[in-house]
Amino acid sequence: MTTRIRTHLLMALLAAALLAIVWTASPARVAAQTTASTAGERSVWDGVYSEEQSKRGEKVYGESCATCHGADLTGSQIVPALVGGDFLTKWAGSMAGDMFELIRTTMPQDAPESLKPAQVAEVLAFVFSKNRMPSGKTELAGDFDGLKTIRIEPSKKP
Repeated sequence: MTTRIRTHLLMALLAAALLAIVWTASPARVAAQTTASTAGERSVWDGVYSEEQSKRGEKVYGESCATCHGADLTGSQIVPALVGGDFLTKWAGSMAGDMFELIRTTMPQDAPESLKPAQVAEVLAFVFSKNRMPSGKTELAGDFDGLKTIRIEPSKKP
């Protein structure tokens, strides 16, 4: 194994550990899990991003995220998937603002906080699209406040 591969592997392990720590200890996550439904709250199933925004997000994802999370968003043994049941279960009940902040402050792992807020929102739209959540006519906001009322749910509620 080359030194470069070992370095990348170590960076991925450290990023995964950091994400686990941030995720479990996040006051926003705890608050999201314990706070009752508020007025104006929406679901990711309400068409909260636009198709155009998702397409821009696909480009940003390819340039900044695919190296670690994979072109198909399935991750690896040490990098979490951004699609599928495990991903949706992990984020179930959280708010889109929480995911936005996690991406904004910790990703990409080799250059945290290098993405502009609009790019983070675009990546989030792409992730929602790849999880088969419907697009709508409006774009996701590029800030925590604009996303704190959008709940992530694994499936559409009847």
